[in-house]
Amino acid sequence: MANQMDSLFSALADQTRRDVVERLTRGEAPVKELAAPHDMALPSFMKHIDRLEEAGVVSTRKVGRQRIVALTPGAFGPAETWLDRQKQVWEGRLDRLEALARKIEAETNTFPGDDP
Repeated sequence: MANQMDSLFSALADQTRRDVVERLTRGEAPVKELAAPHDMALPSFMKHIDRLEEAGVVSTRKVGRQRIVALTPGAFGPAETWLDRQKQVWEGRLDRLEALARKIEAETNTFPGDDP
């Protein structure tokens, strides 16, 4: 699973590949359409598609003379699970920090002779 996560995050580290993934959330598309907004030669762009495919983020298929690219269902599942665990850990830490800050604030705002 670690290699899968490394591959996924590495593939998403590049803006061009993130743009492709973003576009594919609206549905599959031919490579030429995906490449159009990017200022690079088609062979260079195909390296980005290959990298996404190697990471399991997209799949491609040939339809006539076109190569169609689609998001792979569940590709982000392992990353989502990992991120959810990290979120829970940090939310717990922040909740404890907030409780401590409130306790300290309450203690420092109490003056001798004040009713508790």
